[in-house]
Amino acid sequence: MKEEMNDKELEKDETPETENMTNEQPGEFQNPEAGDNMADWETKYNDLNDSYLRLNAEFDNYRKRTLKEKADLLKSGSERVLLDVIAVVDDFERALENVAKTEDVDAVKEGIDLIYNKFINFLTKHGVKEIETIGHPFDTDKHEALTTVPAQSEEDKDKIVDSVQKGYMLGDKVIRFPKVIVAK
Repeated sequence: MKEEMNDKELEKDETPETENMTNEQPGEFQNPEAGDNMADWETKYNDLNDSYLRLNAEFDNYRKRTLKEKADLLKSGSERVLLDVIAVVDDFERALENVAKTEDVDAVKEGIDLIYNKFINFLTKHGVKEIETIGHPFDTDKHEALTTVPAQSEEDKDKIVDSVQKGYMLGDKVIRFPKVIVAK
């Protein structure tokens, strides 16, 4: 008898609780105070919508401000570079004035040498460096081969024997490929 009672108690416990549920559809409310509740929901909606619009406007302003700051940074960076170039141009102008007045060719050569060294220092200061070529292995990522010549020895194969035009890198990026002649 005890077993029968336990089975009946289990059956009662296993009855689904859906009998106590109403026939609500998802998203529907059955509330007698719907008018007051609707005003609360409308207030919450308006607050969230206002918050969303303000956040969207703030983000748009932030995006515009950062774009302007980037443009200003690029502009001011290029201004600094151009000011350094102008200093070298001034030296060239002084040299050209003195070339017409002087008859001492060695002094002119020395002046042009100084200007050249100043310009090379300017390039180095701004991260530009020359790509070494002659005697180095040919690399298609760093060199542009104009022609090939027969190699004089086995160890000279695929090495650069002459450079027609210098190449330069800005940091790790090639900004002008050197034009070279390769031994094959």
